[in-house]
Amino acid sequence: MNNFLTIIGAGLAGSEAAWQAAERGVQVVLYEMRPVVRNPVHKTGNCAELVCSNSLGNNQPHSAPFILKEELRSFNSIIIASGDKNSVPAGSALAVDRDLFSQEITEKLSNHPNITFKREEVVEIPQEGPVIIATGPLTSPQLSEQISKLIGQEYLYFYDALSPIVNADSIDYDKAFFASRYDKGDADYLNCPMNAEQYYNFVRELKAGEKVEFASFEKPVYFEGCMPIEVLADRGERTLAFGPLKPVGLPDPKTGKIAHAVVQLRRENRDSSAYNLVGFQTKLTYPEQKRIFSMIPGLENAEFFRLGAIHRNTFINSPSLLSNELELKDRPGKYFAGQITGVEGYVESSAMGLLASLSAVAKITGQPYTPPPADTALGALINYLTTSRSKGFQPMNINFGLFWVQEMKIRDKKLRNEKIAINAIEKIKQWKEGLKGPIPAHS
Repeated sequence: MNNFLTIIGAGLAGSEAAWQAAERGVQVVLYEMRPVVRNPVHKTGNCAELVCSNSLGNNQPHSAPFILKEELRSFNSIIIASGDKNSVPAGSALAVDRDLFSQEITEKLSNHPNITFKREEVVEIPQEGPVIIATGPLTSPQLSEQISKLIGQEYLYFYDALSPIVNADSIDYDKAFFASRYDKGDADYLNCPMNAEQYYNFVRELKAGEKVEFASFEKPVYFEGCMPIEVLADRGERTLAFGPLKPVGLPDPKTGKIAHAVVQLRRENRDSSAYNLVGFQTKLTYPEQKRIFSMIPGLENAEFFRLGAIHRNTFINSPSLLSNELELKDRPGKYFAGQITGVEGYVESSAMGLLASLSAVAKITGQPYTPPPADTALGALINYLTTSRSKGFQPMNINFGLFWVQEMKIRDKKLRNEKIAINAIEKIKQWKEGLKGPIPAHS
């Protein structure tokens, strides 16, 4: 067994894994193929570049995503620390300035004395372990083939889509208004109200618009939490008005009335020069996006910095392959982390990087390691990945349905969630204290 840790991929999971190991005094060799080899989605060579959205999810106390963030904060997560530092207003969500967020993480990892950063494509998985494979859903074709051979299986997949980003200066603010739903928190979202006629015309064009075609042999499998907006529209004319375009809690301050539907835009960066369309993941062609999205009141003359796109996400069948240490059952020393394991979401991916790193570090240093308790967010995700039925296994975000706790029987939802949160954070602290070996310098 090597006395250093190899990590393939410097996305969210790989970045977190490298940071945690390096902070514990372990020598890390971190590989990232960008910008030497590019993929269809990423735009930079920065570590932990965010693609689909600039939101790290709900940050409201006692929510399941908040609990996961708090557990990561207790381990001085590089991802959450950068997210907190480079946040932009987004109501109850933790949204970030993408560029500042990834630049800070890149600088920290590049300058860490225990990390050797190699900008090159890995085409063969190192035989000597430990190795953490954190190549994400856009793994290069050559490495994908090697991973398939390693696990003895074909990948599973689903399709993900990106939301468009518009130039703030091109928005008509006479038609839009700032507000957060039910006036909770600051007025962080820009809202474009639609009357009934505008809404139904918009839905009609979404359904009829030209879409990007799949290859003839591919079946369009989507992750339910990131569904293309036109696919939602196909489910019924009112689906969007009860989904991403729901107007409840957003009265127009000019009229005091609730619109038939509302399109929400969220700040993309700190200087508010760009906004992304919330929930507008799409597989419409570029010309159709410009035409149809310009039907939204306030966006008639919108200039798009980025249009929406669709890409294929691949993941492994973790229940049949991984132990609860994220290690291949039949290949000791080979770990998987991030979205490739079957978690969905930026923070969930980072969490798997943390856990794979802690397990690998324990192996390198000869210390015992046990996975986190099942009544924590980290433990809940591990349980989902490794104890679910392998048949029909699909990606999952953190949610209270994954927690294995007695408090789930409490009928009062607010009280139940509060008790689950308090218990989880306390259990993570106890678990952290029980881990042996070097501890992070910041602890």
